Amino acid sequence: MNKKAILVSGATGYVGGRLVPLLLDAGYRVRVMGRSLDKLQSRPWAGHPRVELVKADMLDSKSVETAAQDCRAAFYLVHSMKAKAKAFEEMDRRAAGNMAAAAEKAGLEKIIYLGGLGEEKQKLSKHLRSRTEVARILQSGKVPVTFLRAALILGSASASFEMMRYLVDRLPVLLTPKWVHTPCQPISIRNVLTYLKGCLEHDETTGKTFDIGGPDVLTYGDLMRIYAEEAGLPKRWIIPVPTLTPSLSSYWVHLVTPVPSSLAIPLIEGMNTPVVCRENRIRSIIPQDLLTCRQAIRLALKRIDQHAVETCWSDAGAVKVPEWITRGDAPYAGGTILECGYRVVLQAAPEEVWKIIRKIGGTTGWFYADTLWALRGAMDRLAGGMGLRGRRHPSEIRPGDAVDFWRVLAVEAPNHLQLAAEMKMPGEGVLDFQIYGLPDGTTELQQLSRFLPRGLTGILYWYALYPIHQWIFKGMLFHIAKAAKKKIVEGPDRFSPGRAYVCRFPRR
Repeated sequence: MNKKAILVSGATGYVGGRLVPLLLDAGYRVRVMGRSLDKLQSRPWAGHPRVELVKADMLDSKSVETAAQDCRAAFYLVHSMKAKAKAFEEMDRRAAGNMAAAAEKAGLEKIIYLGGLGEEKQKLSKHLRSRTEVARILQSGKVPVTFLRAALILGSASASFEMMRYLVDRLPVLLTPKWVHTPCQPISIRNVLTYLKGCLEHDETTGKTFDIGGPDVLTYGDLMRIYAEEAGLPKRWIIPVPTLTPSLSSYWVHLVTPVPSSLAIPLIEGMNTPVVCRENRIRSIIPQDLLTCRQAIRLALKRIDQHAVETCWSDAGAVKVPEWITRGDAPYAGGTILECGYRVVLQAAPEEVWKIIRKIGGTTGWFYADTLWALRGAMDRLAGGMGLRGRRHPSEIRPGDAVDFWRVLAVEAPNHLQLAAEMKMPGEGVLDFQIYGLPDGTTELQQLSRFLPRGLTGILYWYALYPIHQWIFKGMLFHIAKAAKKKIVEGPDRFSPGRAYVCRFPRR
């Protein structure tokens, strides 16, 4: 086997995060690139002896060139899913151009690109059209491109699967647009990964375009009915409503499912286009057992029930650390950082407290006043925000994970968890949990909320909720101690860290 590394872009995304361990199991050396090293380092495969982690941004040509050096081939698994056409189309063009140039400069043997089905002569959605344009840009370089065109990918925690799952789970009657009758040829994520890896091993795929799909051609309505049967739900009534536009449909999806309207719009627009394989040549080149839609849905539900979801649609993207929390300097940040902190001392070891903190959010809840958290999530959802979207795993947590309407910025077990707020509000917020082992064998747990208000509205927002925050945070610490089944030695009570300390709070 060629000892040069295989470059995987989009390694923390839904497909890339599952492809990397598959390549490692097959004996390949893998170089993974991403915008956040912390996020890459948190992946289960990060410590593998044949993995190399590289910080790079597809929009930064120099960093892509550096990442591609001394590699044999590259997987291009980068997609922008922003709803605003100009933003995502331009980003996709720049990223693809940088990849093509970097591959040529590094002398790669091939690029393997996963895009979408759909013919240019059809009336394609903006995102499907962009996927095809990306293929053309990659193919314009001197490095051969293998282009795999897939329709709907069925797998646990993919955006499309989650959208369907929550709609069918929560609604006994589904009012759907006309796309419910659109034919499609879904494919299991397991089969997609096998095709991707197989393109490295079969030279006859180099420089060619292949349609990939499962054995079933059916409608989205058929998929929903199969899902209901596999999930053990009563019969769902699917009623097409021709007047529902993609925008109206996306808002309905936004309210009913964890998938935000910004992501639902491109997904729903793509459902108006028939996506069926024109040819199946790749099946003879890379033979495998193709899962039916029923088998793929059954497997996805099994993995969700077993909490064995490796990657999730909500975890993709950059981890954006607000600059003001790293500076710890209110004047530099452009305003006053408002804080609300509580602490409690427990008769416990730090590891025992950490076991509880790492489970926060999702099905575990927030330990206190969960009804108010749910109300805040519902209000956020109505305002176009994330709402309580849950989490990938009930106890495993890593940088970049989504935890309801928060994003995990830092995880330092068993001492520190840092969450950045992604809910709609007039400012930026961060929630820190710090755990300190004390000389007498007890442990201090500190919980600190910090907020950088945006104008007068932000200041009024903070102080209007301040009494509620005090009540909730104090209650949270009390119930965290209760969940840990540990005696409270001191507190819960207030604490105010010095302005010089950001994420490194001094002992009182």
